[in-house]
Amino acid sequence: MKTIGLVGGISWNSTATYYRLINEGVAKALGGLHSAKVLLYSFDFEEIEKRQSAGEWHELGALLGERGRALRDAGADFLVICANTMHKVVDQVEAISRLPVLHIADATGEAITKAGLKKIGLLGTRFTMSEEFYRRRLEEKFDIEVVVPREDEQRMVNSIIYEELCRGCVLPTSNPACRLIIENLVKRSAEGIVLGCTELPLLIKQSDSKVPIFDTVKIHAEAAVRRAVAE
Repeated sequence: MKTIGLVGGISWNSTATYYRLINEGVAKALGGLHSAKVLLYSFDFEEIEKRQSAGEWHELGALLGERGRALRDAGADFLVICANTMHKVVDQVEAISRLPVLHIADATGEAITKAGLKKIGLLGTRFTMSEEFYRRRLEEKFDIEVVVPREDEQRMVNSIIYEELCRGCVLPTSNPACRLIIENLVKRSAEGIVLGCTELPLLIKQSDSKVPIFDTVKIHAEAAVRRAVAE
């Protein structure tokens, strides 16, 4: 079995979910008393968020790459970054760590393609929704059309992520607000909705949407299990 290097990139909440899902997946795949071989580095997200807000992406890439290199030195075979947004610096992380990163957008694109969908709505942080690094990968590698919420809706989703979900709390108005944004994306012909932030599954479930919901934490963790147990 390969050893997974987990890089906690946003809040500890989603990183904990990754750890649980990966271990459950390995146990299911191999049976007996098997569990995953995992090396974990978890960041203080306050430091990460400040650098994101300041636009210090090169510094963030160097930081994640250095921690990835430490995980490689400790025995990791590949890296899993537990955050959609931090895949903005994935090339830098791979170059510095000298380990392959299991890209979350690739795992998600494969799941969307398997479902037979060609147009999806994307929710996430303002970086993931407004910039091209995530959308372009889905569009160019998987021929999937991506639509994002209006600018005011993006601000709302971003606020919910950073002010609520990353702090482990949810206001009663947040789920109805996100359901309305999802409905608006469906009206624009979105055939499915990608929860392109690993905190969003804490708030949004399949029951909140009449079209398929793609939980990137679950999808990414399952892909990590497949790679870890592959011969």
